[in-house]
Amino acid sequence: MALNDASANTITENPAGDVPNDGTGIVKLDPWLAPFSDGLRSRYAKTQEWLKKIDETEGGMEKFTRGFEKFGFNVKENGDVVYREWAPNALRAYLIGDFNNWDRDATPMAKNEFGVFEVTVPGKDGKPAIPHDSKIKISLVVPNDHARQERLPAWITRVTQELSVSPVYDARFWNPPEKYVFKNPKPPKPQSARIYEAHVGISSPEPKVATYKEFTKNILPRIKHLGYNVIQLMAIMEHAYYASFGYQINNFFAASSRYGLPDDLKELIDTAHGMGITILLDVVHSHASKNVLDGLNMFDNSDHQYFHEGGKGRHDLWDSRLFNYGHHEVLRFLLSNLRFWMDEYQFDGFRFDGVTSMLYIHHGIGTGFSGGYHEYFGPAVDEEGVVYLMLANEMLHTLYPDVITIAEDVSGMPGLCVSLSLGGIGFDYRLAMAIPDMYIKLLKEKQDIDWDMGNIIFTLTNRRHGEKTIAYAESHDQALVGDKTLLFWLCDAEMYTNMSVLSELTPVIDRGLAMHKMIRLITHGLGGEGYLNFEGNEFGHPEWLDFPREGNGNSFHYARRQFNLVDDELLRYRFLNEFDSKMQWTEEKYGWLHAPQAYVSLKHEGDKVIVFERAGLLWIFNWHPQSSFTDYRVGVEKEGTYRIVLSTDSKDFGGHGNIDEGTRFFTTPFAWNDRKNFLQVYIPSRTAIVMALEETL
Repeated sequence: MALNDASANTITENPAGDVPNDGTGIVKLDPWLAPFSDGLRSRYAKTQEWLKKIDETEGGMEKFTRGFEKFGFNVKENGDVVYREWAPNALRAYLIGDFNNWDRDATPMAKNEFGVFEVTVPGKDGKPAIPHDSKIKISLVVPNDHARQERLPAWITRVTQELSVSPVYDARFWNPPEKYVFKNPKPPKPQSARIYEAHVGISSPEPKVATYKEFTKNILPRIKHLGYNVIQLMAIMEHAYYASFGYQINNFFAASSRYGLPDDLKELIDTAHGMGITILLDVVHSHASKNVLDGLNMFDNSDHQYFHEGGKGRHDLWDSRLFNYGHHEVLRFLLSNLRFWMDEYQFDGFRFDGVTSMLYIHHGIGTGFSGGYHEYFGPAVDEEGVVYLMLANEMLHTLYPDVITIAEDVSGMPGLCVSLSLGGIGFDYRLAMAIPDMYIKLLKEKQDIDWDMGNIIFTLTNRRHGEKTIAYAESHDQALVGDKTLLFWLCDAEMYTNMSVLSELTPVIDRGLAMHKMIRLITHGLGGEGYLNFEGNEFGHPEWLDFPREGNGNSFHYARRQFNLVDDELLRYRFLNEFDSKMQWTEEKYGWLHAPQAYVSLKHEGDKVIVFERAGLLWIFNWHPQSSFTDYRVGVEKEGTYRIVLSTDSKDFGGHGNIDEGTRFFTTPFAWNDRKNFLQVYIPSRTAIVMALEETL
């Protein structure tokens, strides 16, 4: 996978002078973009055209993005239920369900000139005639087809599956007599985003699908203990195929029912907010499931309603449908979908999946990205997809000033995390997807003594200044079947025999524990303006992740997280878990993620030592597999007395305790490695320490 950006492509953080109002303001940030000003103007102009059109035809973006108050099912105070559905290709439509005994002609709908069908089901005694949680569908008469086409309403907020009857989902009219009332206010937007990527269904040691309630009770306290302040929830939007990891969405407004009721998810989010934890939704607007009976595909029996028709509307690798981002009603659907999750469930933001696919006509398939700017403009770019993302970010940041948006993009698109006013796409963060690839490559192909310190530094710092990056050593991608987690690469078979404190601490396990901690620490300190960890990897979860499917006998054995390993005092997993917690809480105190990028004063290839400063802290890494160094001289800018605030060698974290963490280190006013002062430390092999001025402790 390509690096996010070419190293020369850095930008200035503060543009000088007046910023042009044509989408080329970003050129003042990044002069390399000057030859591509026409492309910047084009995407910016089209975004402005959409904003103007929405203002003129819909009364503004605020009203336009409340489509869920117009479409789908809405209950009036008198009990009337109003149902609207956009299905322009259909000739006639009927609402059917338990409420009318599935009579296909009992409840006809009226069609307007925009292809929107509507019906009002009168209430009875002030209450809806459609029972809460009863099954419901829309029945369509379409051209050239004598049979009725029955679909799940596109804006439905709850669907359920009865596998004993059929794999096809049922839509349900969700109108509980008592609405969930959120008790806790949203926490303030974190300055440093320490993200815990989690999947509700696998969040149990038991071989089953875990629930929202179990996550709230059992996992939220663990995350709070660890010190993460953001949770990124995967696989929440309803998906028919569990093994898709939540990335084949059928029902965009429905929270997955396999984990419990909608109010259970609301309780999870509410409880997290009470703990001061921000919650992000892993949103999938890059594609949709190709399911017809319980998805959006062929909804009104046309190939081109929500999606592009023909090959343009199909993703060859994902076997899914691709949205037509240039259509008015598709924009209403997707932008309203974002608002729905923000308003109804009180999410705090989104991680947008598959952004690379949205940005380019080729969807990133069979394409490498070198960082050359020609790759980001021209015929390969899907301008409609770019404009949709600009509109989505502008809407979210205008209506929800504290929202967080993260882009999953491997291409390194310039301006991805620059505001629309400057001509950017408007995300808050991008994922540093080259970093985990680097670690896997090192572990697979290099001996420890051959690790290139310069390349590690380059990969960790190779990002666009002014565009914030989420760094991570491994995410769910590295845990999937066919790959290995970092600790599994490091320890392999000995994880099964020597992770008990009662067994021998073999060289393999000793190395694995040490490197696991060091890799995470240098990624946290040097790799970005945010940090991400996938559930379980903080303690070196063994084996891989594989959802129940036909190919594995529908087994849940690998579709779970074995938190019992951490709780066992006789296993070494707890050392990694507690180190991760110490690392997060140390960041909470010193805030290096929202501090300026680090100054690297040393990358010594022979000694395998890296030294840098960030947020007033001094970071020292000795990657050498054999050599320890006594009185090792390192440069530091600020004079004073330093103390160790974090050591990978602490016995509390499975280390050897070779460093006296009570030692005071005094600077000498003599320039060293381009720093004004130096101090001398003992730094054992495969050890990292972080030091702070004594007065900051």
